[in-house]
Amino acid sequence: MDKKEKFYYGAGALGKDLVYGFVAGYVLFFLNDILGINALFLGTLFLFARAFDALNDPIMGMVVENTRSKFGKFRPWILIGTVLNAVVIVLLFSAPDLSMPMLKIYVSILYILWGVTYTLMDIPYWSMIPALSIVQKERENIAVIARVCAGIGFTVVTVATVPLAKLLGQGNDRTGYSLIGIIIAVLFVLLMSLTVKNVKEHVTVEQDKVSIKGLFKLLLSNDQLMVVMVTVVLFNVSTYITTTLGIYFFKYDVKNEVLYSVFAAVAGLAQIMAMMCFPLFSKKMSRKQIFISGVSVSILGYLGLFSAGQFDFFSIPFLFVSGFFIFVGLGLMNILTTAMLADTVEYGEWKLGIRSESIVFSVQTFVVKLASAVSAFIVGLGLSIIGFVPDILQTATTLAGMRVLMFLVPIFGLILSLIVYMKRYKIDAEFYNQIVGELDLRE
Repeated sequence: MDKKEKFYYGAGALGKDLVYGFVAGYVLFFLNDILGINALFLGTLFLFARAFDALNDPIMGMVVENTRSKFGKFRPWILIGTVLNAVVIVLLFSAPDLSMPMLKIYVSILYILWGVTYTLMDIPYWSMIPALSIVQKERENIAVIARVCAGIGFTVVTVATVPLAKLLGQGNDRTGYSLIGIIIAVLFVLLMSLTVKNVKEHVTVEQDKVSIKGLFKLLLSNDQLMVVMVTVVLFNVSTYITTTLGIYFFKYDVKNEVLYSVFAAVAGLAQIMAMMCFPLFSKKMSRKQIFISGVSVSILGYLGLFSAGQFDFFSIPFLFVSGFFIFVGLGLMNILTTAMLADTVEYGEWKLGIRSESIVFSVQTFVVKLASAVSAFIVGLGLSIIGFVPDILQTATTLAGMRVLMFLVPIFGLILSLIVYMKRYKIDAEFYNQIVGELDLRE
């Protein structure tokens, strides 16, 4: 795979994370704080949508796996999913003036459709990685490029949304967010079109189509895939709680909403730097050492932010340095988990005799959305428990509860993630090379 093709693959990641960053970072705030929909209702909706995805995402993986076309099995679905998801994004953030019951119905339908159409695009996109190269290190490099571009997209939209919404809306945040949704949808289609046009499969394996029965056998029998799934959910739920609550924290605790954009810029820079440095780390450290380092650095950042809140020490440099540590860990984990998932493709083929890139990477799409929904549910439930009310001065008890929810709960999740990984994941470099060698002999 040449550099030009890697660049075009990265362009798709940039576009799709503009979308994902906008929804993951602002849909709860937009629907709750701007449209006035109850936070607990929204958290429950998000969780229900992800429960639906538990069935929908693997089936979409099976559909992609069974696709046979002159354009390959990935690119047709990437294009279809991109166009449909762009339309849904515009409709979701352009909700009309409706009564609250009708608004809840409208939002529920659109949010579920967002998840379905995102799946159409995201599963085949990430599924391409094992089909682009069989070499473990080159896969890591492809994952680095894609994840760095995704990090740039996520950071840009996170940083720009609040000030841009105020600029475009001219004091009307509802209008501002609607216009941002339209801009992001257009950019998404343009950038993903570059991927569809210029990136092709290099590793293909002809095999029988997968049935529904075979689908769940492939998922449940691939024990290493299940380990990666649990690990990613625990880690991502922890960090997503923080990003979801970030704008609340700066608006109500720090009392400077616009400052959240600067914090998001620092967080994005930390992720991008960590991801760009990943190939250097992987030359000197094992994956297990990188995992431990990433979790440890993130926990250190969380302890710093919690201490700042407890002692009312809202020093801007201290807040930003602590946030930098948290998202360095997240950046390392983004690359690591993508590479780990790619390796479970060969592991599943070695163990079960069937190669299933799209089914494996349907798990990544599902767990990312599941983590986002679980974190939103936790935030929605937590905000209700601590007595949060939008657009008023919060009590000391509410602010203390927000800090526990935003900083201490994630530490618990990170520790659980580390325990699962250390005890259950076993595909190190030596074992992976053994797997590939045995697959070569079979062929």
